[in-house]
Amino acid sequence: QKLRDDGQDRGLLISATGTGKTYLSAIDVLKTHPPRILFVVHRELIVKSARDSYVRIGINPADTGLLTGHDKEMDKPYIFATIQTLAQDEILHTFAPDAFDYIVIDEVHHGGAATYQKVIGYFRPKFLLGMTATPERSDDFDIYALFHHYIAYEIRLHDALEENMLVPFHYHGISEITVNGNVLDDKSDFALLTCEERVKHILYYADLYGSDADRIKGLAFCRNVDEAQALAEAFRQHGKRAIALTGASRESERSEAIRHLEAKAAEDPQYLDYIFTCDIFNEGVDIPQVNQVIMLRPTTSAIVFVQQLGRGLRKYPHKRYLEVLDFIGNYENNFLLPIALFGDRTYDKDFVRRLMQVNFLPGPTSVHFDDIAKERIYAAIDAKSALADLRDLKESYRNMAYRLGRQPMMMDFVRFGDKDPALFVAKKESFFEFVQYMEPYNSTLNTSHRAVLKMMSLELANGKRIEELLVLRHLLPEDSWSTAALAKEMNETYHFLPSAETMESVARLLDLQFFTKTARKKYGGQPLISFENHAYTATPYWNDLKENKEFQCYVQDSLDYGTYRFESLYVHDEPEIIKGFVRYGRYSRKDVSRILNYETNREGTLNGYQIVGATCPIFVTYEKRDDISANTKYEDQFVSPQQFSWMTRARIHLTSSQIPAICNEHTRKLLFVKKSDAEGSDFYYMGDLTVLGDPVETTIADGKGQQLPIVNFQFLLDKPVEDKLYRYLCE
Repeated sequence: QKLRDDGQDRGLLISATGTGKTYLSAIDVLKTHPPRILFVVHRELIVKSARDSYVRIGINPADTGLLTGHDKEMDKPYIFATIQTLAQDEILHTFAPDAFDYIVIDEVHHGGAATYQKVIGYFRPKFLLGMTATPERSDDFDIYALFHHYIAYEIRLHDALEENMLVPFHYHGISEITVNGNVLDDKSDFALLTCEERVKHILYYADLYGSDADRIKGLAFCRNVDEAQALAEAFRQHGKRAIALTGASRESERSEAIRHLEAKAAEDPQYLDYIFTCDIFNEGVDIPQVNQVIMLRPTTSAIVFVQQLGRGLRKYPHKRYLEVLDFIGNYENNFLLPIALFGDRTYDKDFVRRLMQVNFLPGPTSVHFDDIAKERIYAAIDAKSALADLRDLKESYRNMAYRLGRQPMMMDFVRFGDKDPALFVAKKESFFEFVQYMEPYNSTLNTSHRAVLKMMSLELANGKRIEELLVLRHLLPEDSWSTAALAKEMNETYHFLPSAETMESVARLLDLQFFTKTARKKYGGQPLISFENHAYTATPYWNDLKENKEFQCYVQDSLDYGTYRFESLYVHDEPEIIKGFVRYGRYSRKDVSRILNYETNREGTLNGYQIVGATCPIFVTYEKRDDISANTKYEDQFVSPQQFSWMTRARIHLTSSQIPAICNEHTRKLLFVKKSDAEGSDFYYMGDLTVLGDPVETTIADGKGQQLPIVNFQFLLDKPVEDKLYRYLCE
């Protein structure tokens, strides 16, 4: 209504499967009383269901008509049509372009197809409503432009669960079988997919988890038609009533199968327990009584997974929940499962790992992976250098540009909960460079502008420290800013004061002295600030750069994104901050060099540990690679959630000079841990350490069997490690 009040003639409704899009449109029609409406669907299977929903809301059934391959009730005020019939020239031109006051297009993400373009281009309604659960498409069609970028309303799956609009689900991630040493993967033979051992495996869990009703009414999604047919036959051999439906199945066959699935066993001798299918029920079908969904295919798309899950989430009287059984093999795209289940669109590897540790879905919905399935998903996450490849990022960028009707910026992706902008930066070194890659334009930025944007994107926008961002934010409009003003803003906004050493460290970063010679050259080689008399002063170089309005825009976006990242890490959820580090935050060796105020970046020498002044950061990779040398396979491990056993480098004796330095209570010892090298360059900050008891000299064997001296320390963490992270690292 607000869109209409604002003079708009169309709008897009984005609403999760099962949330009542058809009812919403019917309520609006009932409210506005248009003389004639047209409701367009893409499958004959749901045209009657849509009409029934309108009647249920209060539309007179005598005023409704169907326009399908079988029905031609074209003179009714309210017409429910399939796109295939309506797009036929002899049908379409029966109507005048202004014949309908209100047109509803269901599943409008198909709007790029020629039939839809033909129909939408022909009619001129007073209001056009498009409805979809999945506006993000991979076919390069701008669905948002079709509706002039006006979104009437948006509610996604997890919001709908929270609002109790859908039934909760119990998800079970079950490890696939191993046959003759072979685990199902993306290339498994058909014989393995349909062998008796796998059938019994599926049946065992299907019966174990069952449903909340007197009998199971199940949908099983298979990877191909042959598998669907073979498994349906195998289920029948085991006493289940099952049928396979494929793309070749007629509408009448599909309707009949759904009727038998929903029927009461006592009233229908042909009732069904399961329908096996390959993709055809992803959308455009309404089976509210489904109470069990079985996934028997690799997840290759988070969108498709949610579509298939949604088949069972519609409410129905006495239906309390949906059981979801997902059989997980060694699939390359297993990392998509937590992304799909938890509604993540950032594709940030660390965040996805944390999703695996915490079930924060709303209400009684639950997610459980067995241990083997969980390890397979972690392995899939670790195997990818980034969860979003260049193709994913290009698709995401295009969709965001379509949604906004303009070139997106990093904060647009933050605002709409889409891909983490750091992924674009990782691909092209700055967001500006990614934009240039996607849609090259005659930019006003020169090589110096671009070099500084790379520095800001790669070094500051991760939000690991806020002070540099605050200084640059003030030096955009101003020429100088004092350390006293910085301290005042830090205290008022973030409730802690930067040290004098941190103030100087900020200056070393912004005049590029912190970086290596190679990095300084890459970032333009010119200092952005000078630092004297307790003030940061813009250099002529920075003043010249910031005169450019386009540069200002990208700088502001980088500052906003970096601030968002900092506040997400340091402000939200009241994290524990320990002298610059957030407990369980993730930091690279370069981040640690910066936050510990080292004069230069020491990431090249901060290997296992290094004593620098009064600090000793310790970096531990918990699971050692097989290909590293024997004398670096240190037995570093948690003895308990608060005690850590750690070894120095080989060839260190108790008499070595570094031992008393480590034992010194004034040396700050910080523990950083990652599970494996596959996690990348970032480590979890676990906390600060104190020495427990006396260090012990022992030995470690080198690759030739020779015993080398080494010193073992027992450390006490300042706080026990949280249970979920502890189990993730140790188990």
